[in-house]
Amino acid sequence: MKFTAIRENHLFVKAYTGGKRAPSKTCTVYVLKDRQAKRYMRRRPDKQYINRIGITASKKIGGAVARNRAKRVIREALRLLQTEYTLKTGHLIVIAAREKATVCKMQDVKRDLQSALMRLSMIVQAESETPRHD
Repeated sequence: MKFTAIRENHLFVKAYTGGKRAPSKTCTVYVLKDRQAKRYMRRRPDKQYINRIGITASKKIGGAVARNRAKRVIREALRLLQTEYTLKTGHLIVIAAREKATVCKMQDVKRDLQSALMRLSMIVQAESETPRHD
């Protein structure tokens, strides 16, 4: 499912201060219920709730190249997770990269992101693990 990027600083601050947090080796995930979710749902032609997602990387990680690589790897890991699992919608999700995100492989980042989202109970179900009714 497509997501909308968070661009306003106040939304990042709200997620950091009021959201639930799940740290891991490569990233920290913050989740907060989106108060504007209904407004965004009405604007969409398919009338579905969406997640607004922001990915950050501080200067502690390194230079611009390292920060961009960390964000790119996290974005790809999130994209792969969304194809495998169904995520709850109507939330602000902020993913803050850590220093290990620049040196780890994308599969490691994906595993950490998956465990963090599971701890925050954002993953609804696995599409491949849907129970059969025989």
